[in-house]
Amino acid sequence: MKIERVEHMAGGEGHVIIKRILGEKELNGKCRMYAQVTLEPGCSLGYHEHHNESETYYILSGQGEYNDNGTTRPVAAGDVTFTPDNCGHGLANTGDTDLVFMALIILD
Repeated sequence: MKIERVEHMAGGEGHVIIKRILGEKELNGKCRMYAQVTLEPGCSLGYHEHHNESETYYILSGQGEYNDNGTTRPVAAGDVTFTPDNCGHGLANTGDTDLVFMALIILD
């Protein structure tokens, strides 16, 4: 597994820690990413749009505020989000513990 730390991802605050579960070979051109993502307290993944792909988050732990194409709502462990092609989203950790989620980007 490859682990990377990305500062100010998509214009967000702080950093994002991405643990890529599967590599390019295993994804076989059908997905762009399957990873566990961690947002530490005060960090966020900035609002961004997806084109020719969709993205799903499954929240494992923590709590945050999810921007669903301009509409915000709280998220917590057990919640699932879905961003279809040509739409956008962002996520901020609003709690005092890590916000951890699985991210799956499927190519259209």
